[in-house]
Amino acid sequence: MDHVIYLDKIVKDYEGLRALVNVSFTMGPGITGLLGPNGAGKSTLIKLLLGLVKVTSGIGEVLGYELHSDTKEIRARVGYMPEDDCYIAGLTGIELMQMMARLAGQPRIEAMRRSHEILDFCGIEQERYRDVAGYSTGMRQKLKFAQAIVHDPPLLILDEPTAGLDPDERVMMLNRIRALATRADKAVLICTHILPDVQSICDSVVILTGGKVQVVESLEVLSWPAEPAYRLRVIGDAAAFVKRIELEGYEVEMTHFGEFTVRGLAEEQASRLWTWAQECGVGIQTLTPVRNSLEKIFVDAVREHAHANS
Repeated sequence: MDHVIYLDKIVKDYEGLRALVNVSFTMGPGITGLLGPNGAGKSTLIKLLLGLVKVTSGIGEVLGYELHSDTKEIRARVGYMPEDDCYIAGLTGIELMQMMARLAGQPRIEAMRRSHEILDFCGIEQERYRDVAGYSTGMRQKLKFAQAIVHDPPLLILDEPTAGLDPDERVMMLNRIRALATRADKAVLICTHILPDVQSICDSVVILTGGKVQVVESLEVLSWPAEPAYRLRVIGDAAAFVKRIELEGYEVEMTHFGEFTVRGLAEEQASRLWTWAQECGVGIQTLTPVRNSLEKIFVDAVREHAHANS
């Protein structure tokens, strides 16, 4: 399947409030980050994909099933990790997992086997035999992730999957998500406010602002600035080197002592920097292409929407 999610001019109204405005995008395999400021429509979009609310207008598909008519089929094939807690007090971790597996249609013995397997994968050890009501925030987060994958769905929708995790557990959670995408061939949609998480594991991003899709693109494409640039750190007479570069017609921006950025220099021209450095008696310590940060991409998208509506 060339697309996992396909939306075309999706509109969602809530009693006169338009939450989604002509939302159109296609999500393929891999990991996609769903970003946007508070109130952008991310939660509404997730509810639509899960069939929890009805579309006002527009068409869409999830895993080849239509949003309008195939909601049960979609939910059976999607693993959803909500942002809010979803445990049942009085059950142990393993009991809750077995119940979720049984609800997905697995026989009792297979459900127990699968539950242990998934809890092992998620790093829940002897805690699985404790009442989930006594779990820490991090443990509940891992349990929510476990219940989302216990039925082996081809699509995962994860809402703030690393919220409440300490730095080590956050890295392990991201590694698990990456492993599911690369080794188990699962498509993943991550909704989060933690931009470094998206930068770390996502292949592409969808940015919503004001209920509209502002950006749909791969991170590789978005990371390259409109104008090529290189960042250098040198040893020696940086001023003479900068002057030499400017004589060639390139813009130089000093950042720190011995470090500066050269703008407008194409990739095939970067080797000329070594020649000019040698002419000036300067040693180049580092030479790296400048990339756009996800934070800049996000802020630019939000500003563009605000400017368009001002």
